[in-house]
Amino acid sequence: MLDLVLKNAQLPFKENPTNIGIKDGKIHSISSSNLMGKEEMDLEGNVLLPPFVEMHTHLDTVLTAGEPRFNQSGTLGEAIDIWSVRKQLLTKEDVKNRAFKALKMLMEYGVLYVRAAVDISDSDLTALHAIMELREELKSFLSLQIIAFPQNGIISCSENQERLEKAILLGADAVSAVPHLENTREEGIQSLEFAFSLAKKYEKEIHIFCDEVDDEHSRFLEVVASLTMQGKMEGKVTASHANALLYYSDTYANKVMSLVKKAQVTIVCCPLVNTTMQGRTDAHPKGRGITRLKELAEYGVNVCIAHDDIQTPFYPFGNGNILQAAHMALHLAHMTGREELKQIVNMITINGARAYSIKDKYGIEVGKEANFACFSVKDVYEIFFKQPKCRYLFRKGALVVETVPERTSWK
Repeated sequence: MLDLVLKNAQLPFKENPTNIGIKDGKIHSISSSNLMGKEEMDLEGNVLLPPFVEMHTHLDTVLTAGEPRFNQSGTLGEAIDIWSVRKQLLTKEDVKNRAFKALKMLMEYGVLYVRAAVDISDSDLTALHAIMELREELKSFLSLQIIAFPQNGIISCSENQERLEKAILLGADAVSAVPHLENTREEGIQSLEFAFSLAKKYEKEIHIFCDEVDDEHSRFLEVVASLTMQGKMEGKVTASHANALLYYSDTYANKVMSLVKKAQVTIVCCPLVNTTMQGRTDAHPKGRGITRLKELAEYGVNVCIAHDDIQTPFYPFGNGNILQAAHMALHLAHMTGREELKQIVNMITINGARAYSIKDKYGIEVGKEANFACFSVKDVYEIFFKQPKCRYLFRKGALVVETVPERTSWK
């Protein structure tokens, strides 16, 4: 007999509800016929999705907005200055407590896979040790990947070269670089070459923070694509932000997007933080604050949407609801058609799974892990304007989060 049957589940982009049978933590059957299980739950025709994949967040900086002061200019530079002060006060307990709260927030909104950048720019690697401990403690509840992130640069802060390697040896999952924050373009390229060499040496993935500036002269994305192909690392490289792509001429942008597609580089768009941070020094009309999301998707690039910061010096808002990020993205990218909204759904689900390297076990198909996020809506597109908390979140057939929907009474 089946362990659990989810009855009347409305799968995305399907006409009628169906029943899902679960056994030993995996999807055993999907059928319109009646299924019998030791336990049965009626989802009442509500939408059932694979859990969301948060491809870019920061668990070390999370919930520190206003400490020691708020970012009054809203710029990346001031945010880095504030964080440089705050991170001097980090303790393992401080980081773990805040990160745990943030992970619970993400799970409440249907996230079960999290890729988190952890700043390794301190000699003790305090945040890294804390997040690694948390990853182990919570492994039965969610999946957490760690990016070794050199906030202060790799060439401009040469100590980070040794720290990056140490972070990988300690168990970080991916290597990062921030080439646009290096002192010169040449040093930016050197930082990328170092990151690619290190990842190749230890067979790790790469996740670059790339061109997060309003500057047409910031042209590191093409270098990322080229190094990916040179190193035969197609499908193992991700680049976040890519804001400068918006400022390139169409001719050059098309060349870069073609290279990104050829190199199979994933692009992660972070619309919440980038719409508030980018374009502040632009003359009117100001930039929209995100990369060429729609055009990249049209090129066939694997594009993801991420929430990114949650209440930090970089972005003082956010509650972990990735649907807020998706909602912002579909407006800014003019992706409001039904087929385009389907693409937006994919950008927080299956596209993320591809970049997270879990595609083989991700999704609502027989034989795959019984991981689901159920929302109290009848049509998947309703999630964008309702942006609800997750009604039920399942991991390997076990219910890990349940939220009772709010009800309004009129007197």
